[in-house]
Amino acid sequence: MAKLQDPDFFLGQELLADPYPYFDELRSKCPVTREDHHDVMMVTGYDEALEVYNDVERFSSCISVTGPFPGFPVPLDETSDVDALIAEHRDSLPMSDQLPTMDPPMHTDHRALLMRLITPKRLKENEEAMWDIAERMLDRYLSAGGGDCIRDFAGPFTLYVIADLLGVPAEDQEEFLFTLQRDPHRDEAVGSTKGEEGMSHNPMEFLYGRFADYVDDRRKNPRADVLTTMASATFPGGAQPEVIDVVRVAANIFSAGQETTVRLLSSALRVIAEQPELQRYLREDPTRIQNFIEESLRTESPIKGDFRLAKQTTTVGGTDVPVGTVLMVINGAANRDPRRFENPDSFDPARSNARQHLAFGRGVHTCPGSPLARAEARIALERLLARTTDIRIDESVHGPAGERHYNYLPTFILRGMTALHLEVDVVESDR
Repeated sequence: MAKLQDPDFFLGQELLADPYPYFDELRSKCPVTREDHHDVMMVTGYDEALEVYNDVERFSSCISVTGPFPGFPVPLDETSDVDALIAEHRDSLPMSDQLPTMDPPMHTDHRALLMRLITPKRLKENEEAMWDIAERMLDRYLSAGGGDCIRDFAGPFTLYVIADLLGVPAEDQEEFLFTLQRDPHRDEAVGSTKGEEGMSHNPMEFLYGRFADYVDDRRKNPRADVLTTMASATFPGGAQPEVIDVVRVAANIFSAGQETTVRLLSSALRVIAEQPELQRYLREDPTRIQNFIEESLRTESPIKGDFRLAKQTTTVGGTDVPVGTVLMVINGAANRDPRRFENPDSFDPARSNARQHLAFGRGVHTCPGSPLARAEARIALERLLARTTDIRIDESVHGPAGERHYNYLPTFILRGMTALHLEVDVVESDR
């Protein structure tokens, strides 16, 4: 392992494949430690992460997805009215129109609008459709004998699921797949290791355009469909949102839900493919899949972490944090804190407290789509295991056991492989 001050977590490439020794070293020094390259306070402890996530008075989410790039537009000090400055400069911050970057009370209203779009009733209806979507995607994947499960199974499956949830018309769904099935080798996404050069202000123009058309049309021509429900949703006080407010929420659900669930599924499938005994364990009792998913989320959080801006001089875990400090709450590190999880680097599908992980965040910004992601992963894995007798890593692509090689997304936000090639043996009825 390189010395603590050497690797650049944000712009370097050396920590993409395995950042966990670096996180461990940071935590062993102090669970709240300032890194050397970009002046970011790295929060690697579980309790310390909760402290930051749960306190919206001391910490703002306005830079939650961009962190030090470009950082906050003006210097902050003890004399600053930080809340006023955030309001003044919010529109200049990347992704400022997205839910994860909003603070209460704006966040409260927009999150309430989101929850009116993904009601328990709609999630239940959506889950019923997931089984059909999973079978349809598996028909093609298994008939080919496997292949890249990210490109050929997990990506299309999760995209069609979220499209169904939001009521994207069937005739438009292929266009969504063609346009949004991102080339995993591109690095212009938010959180790119190219920093400012690799980050655009708003990468979701396609989603904005399509959902703006849908919402505008349904307000003029209501129908008995999900899009009309979306178009007629109101804020808690009863006011009708502007079209763009509904569009922002819908686009956030679509992009965040699809991307993170793909990473969850691919990391879970890698573990399954690497461990034949684990496949047997899950096939013997499919109810074990749910806790297996929680342990997958704990060991490989699809979101490496979230950023916060300190609005006042304070302390976290006893460490001084000056006003204006950029903090990164690192989910992947907190989820391996030995003070919370025994033998944290070991994958234990029966771990009793696996669900305590922070993969979906905590506090007011807890991922609202987490029930959907869990259901997607459970259904996809259950059907794949039921329709196969063996799942293996394709050694012609990734190398033999003990010498595996995988490529990872070049971002400091997302954690996931760019491709995962599997070989499968199908059950007799699938042949």
